Amino acid sequence: MRLADGSHLTYCSNIHPGESWTEVRANLERHVTRVRDAVAPDAAFGIGLRLSARAAAELSDPAAFEAFTAFLARERMYVFTVNGFPYGTFHGTRVKEHVYLPDWRDRERLRYTNRLAVLLSRLLPDGVDGSISTVPGAYKAALRDAGDPPRMADNIVRHVAHLVDIERRTGKHIALALEPEPCCLLETVEESIDFFGRYLHDDASAAQLGALTGLDRQAAAIALRRHLGLCLDLCHAAVEFEDPSRCVQALREAGIAIPKMQISSGLRIPALTGDALTALRAYQDTVYLHQVVEKSACGLRRFDDLPDAFASLEARPGDSLRQTEWRVHFHVPLFVDALERFSSTQFFIREMLAAHRLASLSAHLEVETYTWDVLPPALRTQAVEDAVARELEWVLSELCAAGTAHAGAGA
Repeated sequence: MRLADGSHLTYCSNIHPGESWTEVRANLERHVTRVRDAVAPDAAFGIGLRLSARAAAELSDPAAFEAFTAFLARERMYVFTVNGFPYGTFHGTRVKEHVYLPDWRDRERLRYTNRLAVLLSRLLPDGVDGSISTVPGAYKAALRDAGDPPRMADNIVRHVAHLVDIERRTGKHIALALEPEPCCLLETVEESIDFFGRYLHDDASAAQLGALTGLDRQAAAIALRRHLGLCLDLCHAAVEFEDPSRCVQALREAGIAIPKMQISSGLRIPALTGDALTALRAYQDTVYLHQVVEKSACGLRRFDDLPDAFASLEARPGDSLRQTEWRVHFHVPLFVDALERFSSTQFFIREMLAAHRLASLSAHLEVETYTWDVLPPALRTQAVEDAVARELEWVLSELCAAGTAHAGAGA
């Protein structure tokens, strides 16, 4: 839905299992319409559309696309952002580190993202910019050599050339938003700024884009900033112990846009007591990676998954653990702060939304609690549509604290 400050708020359809277009379309009809009716029955409702490679190919069929646009018009919905992060299966099986594949070293990631951009350009309402969130380059453990970052940058610049061509032909502006995540090439804001400065905002990338599009060097440099940025996931940032105001200011100073901000919450365990660790074990699952960032007197230490973090405790004295804080990449409902023996990173979201009230951080705000199926039972006490509606209402209450409200029925 469009807010009074011109930004758009939605939730990501990746929370509903479905890899084929038939399954995705059924989810939109069954779940998204119910969320819309609960949160914004009188306004046009924006969709954060997740399309796997398979679903994107199937939606490209003219009959399927025509039927979808008719559905959008009938239901007064619109698509303004696409989640292009998970290429393949995202629910019900072991995803873990495979979620990053193919990564940006692989031309298949480029082909997939190009297809998403074409679909989004055809779905965007007039006057509404689009965004596509994507993997943060690659999973760090999968990197092979110093040639990997330049290979990724090459494919990313080729995608920007595709976005430039789309805007020339259609007038629709789309930005690719790389999503920093713990244990990935782009993990922190600092690492992201470094990568952009070295490989995307440099003269070589501007020259490459110019050769692909015919833009002169200055115009190419501008296009790289217009069509590229970050998807700032608030769970990921909080888990990395980012400072809310400093990370946003650093991105602004580096000329890196935030085309999408994903509003999600992780786990915060301020002291590793026995009771807290026992309660935390209920959050281990076999589907997703739950990266852990530890803060102690020795600084920050990172673990790829909860079992790795737990294994590290075996030879460590209890006194040091009580002075150690863990933050865990496990999305929990936004409206939950206090948990059984620890808390969430809701405090970080509140700070970021307060900053957004003062000066818009991103035009696209997307709630993304995709872990409903693997949450402990105590956090699964209502239908997913009701929980998502409650999350959106919680975000709206935070945004309205200083006067931000719905803009009305238009997209």
